[in-house]
Amino acid sequence: MRLTWLYVPGDRPDRFAKAVASGADEVILDLEDAVVAGRKAYARDAVADFLADPHPVPVQVRVNELTGPDVDADLAAVAGRPGLGGLRLPKVESAATVALLAARVDAPLHPLVESALGLEVAYAVASAHPAVASIGLGEADLRSDLGVSDDDGLLWARGRVVVAARAAGLPPPAMSVYADVADTDGLAASCAVGRRLGFLGRTAIHPRQLPVIVEAFRPAEREVTRAAELLAAVAEAERRDSGTVVLPDGRFADRAMVAAARRVVDLAARYDG
Repeated sequence: MRLTWLYVPGDRPDRFAKAVASGADEVILDLEDAVVAGRKAYARDAVADFLADPHPVPVQVRVNELTGPDVDADLAAVAGRPGLGGLRLPKVESAATVALLAARVDAPLHPLVESALGLEVAYAVASAHPAVASIGLGEADLRSDLGVSDDDGLLWARGRVVVAARAAGLPPPAMSVYADVADTDGLAASCAVGRRLGFLGRTAIHPRQLPVIVEAFRPAEREVTRAAELLAAVAEAERRDSGTVVLPDGRFADRAMVAAARRVVDLAARYDG
C-alpha cells in the first residue's frame, strides 16, 4: 500500500540517490517529458547505470512515447536491470500495445491514460495483461487533448479511470502531479478532492510535496476506529455463522465494505505505525 511516487528527471543522476532517500514510497526516473531531445541518450545511460543494483524503495522508469523513436532504446537499456521496479508507460491507447510490452520486459507495468482515446479503452488497458500493476491519468496531456481549462473538466475522466482500475482488480489509481511546487495549500485541497473521487496517493515532482500528500490520504483516527469496528463485527458474524453484520453503534454493514476497511487499517499501520 503506497501513497507517494516522486518523479526525477532522467538526466539528473545527481538527484537519483537523494530521491530514493527522500521518504517517497517509490521513485520514478523520467526519460520522457522531463528530458529534452538532445539529452535522451545521456539520460538513458544514467538511468541504466543507476538500475545496475537494487535500491531500498522500488524505482520505476517512465519511458518515452510508445510510438516514438526512443522507446526501443529505452527498453533495451533498462530491461533486466536488477534495480528496475516497473515501467511507467505514457500515452497508452490500446491493450495490444501493453501486451506487446509485457512480452518484451519482465517488470510491473503502469500505463498512463493521457488522451480521449486512452479514456475510451481504459478498462481494456487496465486488464490487458497480468503484468499491469496500476493505471493512472497523465492530466497535463489530457487537458490539452480534451481542451479543458480547469479541474471540473476532468471530473468524468478521473471517475472513468477509478472505475477502470476497480473493474480490472487493480489498486485505486494515484493522482497525477500537482505542478505548483510552492502551493502546498492548493496541493492539499486538490488531494482532498481526489480522495473523495476514489484516488489513493499521488505522484510528486518535489520532495516537499510528499508529506502534504501523505497527510491528505492518510486515514483519520475516526476512520481507523470505524474500520477496525467493522472488521471485528464481520469476524464475529463469521464466528456465529451469521449473514448479518451489526456494528457497535447499531448500524448494519455489508461484507462488501470489508476490503475498504482493511485498506484503511493497513494504511494506518504503514503511515502511523
